[in-house]
Amino acid sequence: MTDTLLYSVTDGVARLTLNRPEIHNAFDDQLIVKLTETIETAAADPAVRVIVLAGEGASFSAGGDLNWMRRMAGYSHAENLADARALAKLMATLDQCPKPTIARVHGSAFAGGLGLVACCDIAIAVPEALFAVTEVRLGLMPAVISPYLIRAMGAREARRWFLTAGRFDATEALRIGLVHAVVPADKLDEAVAAEIKALKAGGPEALAAAKDLIALASRPLDAALIDETAQRIAVRRASAEGKDGVSAFLEKRKPGWVA
Repeated sequence: MTDTLLYSVTDGVARLTLNRPEIHNAFDDQLIVKLTETIETAAADPAVRVIVLAGEGASFSAGGDLNWMRRMAGYSHAENLADARALAKLMATLDQCPKPTIARVHGSAFAGGLGLVACCDIAIAVPEALFAVTEVRLGLMPAVISPYLIRAMGAREARRWFLTAGRFDATEALRIGLVHAVVPADKLDEAVAAEIKALKAGGPEALAAAKDLIALASRPLDAALIDETAQRIAVRRASAEGKDGVSAFLEKRKPGWVA
């Protein structure tokens, strides 16, 4: 049986590759669990500095496998809820991963596949990629991926794309904030490598702390938030990594995590 998810770690980079090219890397309940567990494995591995999510074949991911969705139609409410929670856990696990994540979008991303893109810290796409939030065409809705898509594209754009389920290209995805860069296919790996290099220049603990800090943006800007940001930088300055980073800058040497 072909492995539906390929995983490797080289030079601090964990590469997770969806491997169901015959159905455009659509995922089912088994792949959802496998992908969740593999992200958790990479997150816990001290040798991993960056995680890259990619797909085999023509597409990044077409979202949910139609055969899986056909099975779900016959599920009880309890079974449907458990299934939906597994998908929600996948999105949350990717979104909250303490390691930097990059979506290598070499082809189209639809529905839940686009949710995976929105959950990654950085997304780089090729001009040929197409995107769509297709759920309403099936009488469904993009429920568990909605927080991540709305955060990325904004509520105004979500109104249009959630409701029309229309396809849009990489230029539009760039404009509305779903991807950070659009590069020719023959430059995609080079662009991903540049992002990896930039990420590996940062302290591993500092990167995790910076990711966690972004979550504060949803809170009101009040005295408590201001004090918490002060508390966080004070802790970071006193950390071994923080001390090494500042000393390395002043001494014109590479910090320990680079050297």
